[in-house]
Amino acid sequence: MTSFLDRERTVAPAGYNRWLVPPAALCIHLSIGEAYAFSVFNLPLTRLIGLSKPAASDWSLTDIGWIFSVAIVFLGLSAAFGGAWLDRVGPRKAMTLAALCFGGGFMVAALGVSMHSLLIVFLGYGVLGGIGLGIGYISPVRTLMTWFPDRPGMATGLAIMGFGGGAMIAAPLSVLLMHHYATATSLGIVPTFVTLGVIYTVFMLFGALIVRVPAAGWAPAGYVPSTSSQKLVTSQSVTAAQAMNTPQFFLIWFVLFLNVTAGIGVISQASPMIQEMFQGRVTAVTAAGFVGFLSLFNMGGRFFWASLSDRLGRKPTYFVFFGLGIILYVLVPHTALLGSVSITALCFGVILSMYGGGFATLPAYLRDIFGLRHVGAIHGRTLTAWSAAGVMGPVLVDYIRQYQLNHGVPKADAYTVTLYVMAGLLLIGGVCNAMISPVDARHHEAIASPAE
Repeated sequence: MTSFLDRERTVAPAGYNRWLVPPAALCIHLSIGEAYAFSVFNLPLTRLIGLSKPAASDWSLTDIGWIFSVAIVFLGLSAAFGGAWLDRVGPRKAMTLAALCFGGGFMVAALGVSMHSLLIVFLGYGVLGGIGLGIGYISPVRTLMTWFPDRPGMATGLAIMGFGGGAMIAAPLSVLLMHHYATATSLGIVPTFVTLGVIYTVFMLFGALIVRVPAAGWAPAGYVPSTSSQKLVTSQSVTAAQAMNTPQFFLIWFVLFLNVTAGIGVISQASPMIQEMFQGRVTAVTAAGFVGFLSLFNMGGRFFWASLSDRLGRKPTYFVFFGLGIILYVLVPHTALLGSVSITALCFGVILSMYGGGFATLPAYLRDIFGLRHVGAIHGRTLTAWSAAGVMGPVLVDYIRQYQLNHGVPKADAYTVTLYVMAGLLLIGGVCNAMISPVDARHHEAIASPAE
């Protein structure tokens, strides 16, 4: 069984159609993208005992918010420590491990809910599920970049697109399952977790089964390695360890951290946020639709912006993210004040498209600066910025909201300050992006990166 998972068993035969590989990546990312829909469970998890409204012994929304944050922390940590291992063992073994961890995380979380133990939920969905998220997230990226050396931005957009779109499926599915399993004494969360765990495990294992890697020395017909005039694009390679000795690594780390912090806070509380901003006008079912709407933009943005970066360049693309993002974050409180649900939702949708686009463009940005050879390991280490942002973003939203409520601010206005803070973070991110320059030659490996 182990030999079936080895990299050598996944090498594609001669004449293999490279367009058969993206579906394997989508099987993984559409599954783990459920994380972006977890906010649909937030309010129900605060009523496990009270059912219709929170009881004294129920968990608070602030406590629940940490489930998502713990998962993102372990996503980044597992990606950082697993990147070099993935490059060594290949995508099939990594995808299989991701499937077992992510699906198993739901099972353990279901046990935690049934026992009303938040610690067990943290260990299940947060730790075990987070490890599945991290390994699953990075496993298809380098594989698709080697299949599409002529369009690396588009390739990473394909690989990561599903992660943004997973919530579009998971949000309504989760609400439907909870309604199906609900009884007079239960909100149906435990069987919903178990069902999702089974579904995602099977779907991800199918992706692991069909994934393929190109044979050594393979290249697309007619492909000629780029001689791009963009000064950030290198033909050299930098090891993962050496990359961490360069200022470019830390500048990109902060670019990702600040862009993700601004977006992930919205994602983590998307469902309750839209309900509170438009009290009485947006129901739980409509809010689940809003989460799916954001997921559509998140998914589409990953492919659109990453593909555009092949023409525009990675650095200019990130300048668009930061500049347009600042305008939209400042605009949202005013659209909400005007009572326009549709315009507010559209602003959030564009914000989430650039949030997703930042993730999808990142691997190609790293490839441009550090070369292809070690991009998997470097990408994994860069994703620790996601871990940090996974704590910072939700904490800013949750605690600033609570502070506002404690001081008499209406729920509809409790997110205004947070949105202005997010705009400020994007401004700092734009400054970091402006400071990125080519890596000094002393950090290059002695031999140039081979075409892969």
